[in-house]
Amino acid sequence: MLQLRFKTPRAWAEVVLKDFNRFLQDHAAAEKKASGMAVSMFSHYPDKPLLVEAMVNLALEEMNHFRQVIKIMHERGIYQAADEKDPYIHALRQLIRRGPDEYLMDRLLTAAIIEARGCERFGLVAEALPEGPLKTFYRVITESEARHHELFLELALEYFPSHTIKNRLCHLLDEEAQITEALPYRAALH
Repeated sequence: MLQLRFKTPRAWAEVVLKDFNRFLQDHAAAEKKASGMAVSMFSHYPDKPLLVEAMVNLALEEMNHFRQVIKIMHERGIYQAADEKDPYIHALRQLIRRGPDEYLMDRLLTAAIIEARGCERFGLVAEALPEGPLKTFYRVITESEARHHELFLELALEYFPSHTIKNRLCHLLDEEAQITEALPYRAALH
């Protein structure tokens, strides 16, 4: 598993649990955006069959997660919130370089980092929740996020040399740690 350079404190999960309905709304939005990102990837790179197949499957899986979160929300009597710009995602996108190879590499690597951060944080939510269906759901989501971050790393290694990936990933992980540490805690994934 990809090693993040900043560990989210448990205090973050405490903030989430205090406004769990808001967290669910943010979680739903994140799943919807992740599905859209996968669609964007296979649309931009139709000449890369391995990437296309992986992103089609990912888009469907993320949309299924969206459906599951929406169901949980409706059971709790809450609905989707208006989409908001995610400051974490926005800051990471600023790190993506231009140029055909650099852009693809950075999109894959930042996606891997985003999924790794999601894995860490969903895991914290699962730990903090009491035994029951929600805890089970977040354990499953955590496992899914772990597979997703590995998928993006595998795709990056498919298209670029490992030493190039390693160097760029180290830089991006350092930057992501600074971004994450600077963000305030809120009832949101990032």
